[in-house]
Amino acid sequence: MYVPHQFKNENADEIREFVAQNGFGILISQTDARLLATHIPFELDTNDEGAPILVGHISKGNPQWKNFAHDSQVLVIFNGPHSYISSSWYDHENVPTWNYIAVHIYGKVKIIAGEKLLLALTKLVDKYEQRSAKPVSVATMSAAMLQKEMRGIVGFEVEITEIQAAYKLSQNRDDKNHDNITAELRASDDAAAHQVAAKMDKERRK
Repeated sequence: MYVPHQFKNENADEIREFVAQNGFGILISQTDARLLATHIPFELDTNDEGAPILVGHISKGNPQWKNFAHDSQVLVIFNGPHSYISSSWYDHENVPTWNYIAVHIYGKVKIIAGEKLLLALTKLVDKYEQRSAKPVSVATMSAAMLQKEMRGIVGFEVEITEIQAAYKLSQNRDDKNHDNITAELRASDDAAAHQVAAKMDKERRK
């Protein structure tokens, strides 16, 4: 991913928090000389050696897993809030642009199964059931149903080799134009625009 230096984020804690909060990513890999992509939730974790990994699973009917057994390279993209920025909001002539946050994670993928897969599913379900009024749990599911469902998926983990993070939030604008942009975003009826304004303010306070 091309990231101009003023928009590059190399703060490991911030990136980790971003991935945790925006865990529905896009898995991209090459299978049979063809690029494939799947939209799935991921869990950021560590392996037995303490190295950072991404853990996920896809349907066994999805051909994307067929090269996972060969330590193949994959790319996982995580997107955050984004919004159009009109050049009419500046105090000078310029062109429109787009503000956004995105994280690209590269790594080597391998298949996981058995207890490793069960643990990964348990963590994933527990994470997203926290806000449910009546949360479900892998631990309370019947063995028959759980085994049936696990036969229909392929679990995997991605050993992370590189992380690229772009936080394009008008860092190249002076305070006056930065304030104009955030004011216009907050006046919008788009929830994502409000989130971008909040992220812009947080970045400016660093």
